[in-house]
Amino acid sequence: MFATPAYAQAAGAAGQSGGAGAIISLLPLVLIFVVFYFLMIRPQQKRMKALQESVQSVKKGDTVVTAGGLIGKVTKVDETEVELELGPQVKVRAVKHTLAEIRPLGGGKPAND
Repeated sequence: MFATPAYAQAAGAAGQSGGAGAIISLLPLVLIFVVFYFLMIRPQQKRMKALQESVQSVKKGDTVVTAGGLIGKVTKVDETEVELELGPQVKVRAVKHTLAEIRPLGGGKPAND
């Protein structure tokens, strides 16, 4: 019913040598985070930085796509807003931060006709 002293001493010694095993068991978790950072987080940060730079440098005549899916030509630029021409005599104002894509003036590829 009672454990002999030899078994009790062996159990205490086994619990003390688990420090190296804990580090080895955390190594795959750290490795997964490093791979996740380089494959997902870092490229997304680069894309966001490029988009912010292009939004700040938008100018009259550029074609833009808003986050809502509207495609228009920029007719006026303010600090925080742009005026877009969606069609003949159809103009709307949009906040700069809602622009999802900027297509520079003359940046399109010619058609293969």
